[in-house]
Amino acid sequence: MSGGPHPTALTRDPSPRGRGEPDLDPFYPIVDSAAWVARLVGVGAQLIQLRIKDKDAASVARETRLALAACAEAGAILVVNDYWRIAIREGASWVHLGQGDLDGADVAAIRKAGLKLGVSTHDDKELARAHALDPDYVALGPIYPTILKAMAFPPQGLERIGTWKRRVGAIPLVAIGGLNVERAKLCLEAGADIVSVVTDITLNADPEGRAREWIAATRAA
Repeated sequence: MSGGPHPTALTRDPSPRGRGEPDLDPFYPIVDSAAWVARLVGVGAQLIQLRIKDKDAASVARETRLALAACAEAGAILVVNDYWRIAIREGASWVHLGQGDLDGADVAAIRKAGLKLGVSTHDDKELARAHALDPDYVALGPIYPTILKAMAFPPQGLERIGTWKRRVGAIPLVAIGGLNVERAKLCLEAGADIVSVVTDITLNADPEGRAREWIAATRAA
């Protein structure tokens, strides 16, 4: 993986999809239930991902419906991970797809339904694949070592954030993986537009208090 500017740097039309809508909030927690969504939007989260694994479709649909209701009440944006069919049926406005998720996803159907799309990337090949889909954000990770799941890629580091941002241009860049509040601020300084977090909040003794710390730090940055 190269560390400098790429000869085919990515560009974006100066009038991207969604222009005129508010910018995405820099604080982007990822949680696995509607209850967690309600807790975090209740303390001010405005952009949140529902990432459910190993549950049946009916359970995912129910959780998605409840999470969407919580976000609607709080004026927040819910991003549904992977389950794009359910996201469409339940009226979500955003879906996030990992590289593996893309293999079985009908991106044309997602776009036809009016959903915005976020895509995970880890290397040059994946970034090129993501860019071909004209995503509404690109995620890069893991920036630091993470305990969330086994990763096939080593930590990307802060320098890679700057490289990715130069290549994606106006597309919002999400940094994810092993972040805490201090690391999140470093990621924003390095060029990320948004910082994503899982365990630093969900495993904290005071998740709501920790979320408030994240909100204060990221919005100040």
